[in-house]
Amino acid sequence: MKFGYARVSTNSQDLRLQIDALKKEGCNKIFKEKVSGATRERPQLKKIMSSLRKKDIIVIYKLDRLGRSLKDLVNLVSEIQEKGAGLKSLNDQINTATPTGKLTFHLFAALAEFERDIIRERTMAGLAAARARGRVGGRPPGLSKKAEDKAIIAEQLYKEGRLSVSEICEHISISRMTLYKYLRHRGVTINAYAKKK
Repeated sequence: MKFGYARVSTNSQDLRLQIDALKKEGCNKIFKEKVSGATRERPQLKKIMSSLRKKDIIVIYKLDRLGRSLKDLVNLVSEIQEKGAGLKSLNDQINTATPTGKLTFHLFAALAEFERDIIRERTMAGLAAARARGRVGGRPPGLSKKAEDKAIIAEQLYKEGRLSVSEICEHISISRMTLYKYLRHRGVTINAYAKKK
């Protein structure tokens, strides 16, 4: 069975060009979607994926109608192929049901992996260069002005001993872990055994 998938990013865009091309290709059923490609939730695409059987083909107008990125596209095509189905892109002359189409997607997968390796390599090189200049990656030390203010209040309430740890957390809208972090930042000795009334 041939499933057509047509997608545009906004309601103001028109699906007719894609739908006409999918009908001309002989799609038995066409799923239409008006949703951004950057969105993970694409209900119509999910419907196609759950309906896919062996030898089925998903037909799209262009590859960018299907995937949000090269990595996303490769993952989706892998899922399609695991089901024994294929993908055909009309404008990109790609059909994964053919040996040439499969080879093309193996190249795409290799490029996606290469892209990830390059990004990882650049990140590591950037961190190494920063360390060589005496800078360390991650968050800068210290607290923001707002957090510093809360830390002072937390210290006062903790030292007064009138409120329990839970009550202090509730009073200044922070978690228990954040409270202890603030107290350590202020140099307060935390008594793990004393129960605050």
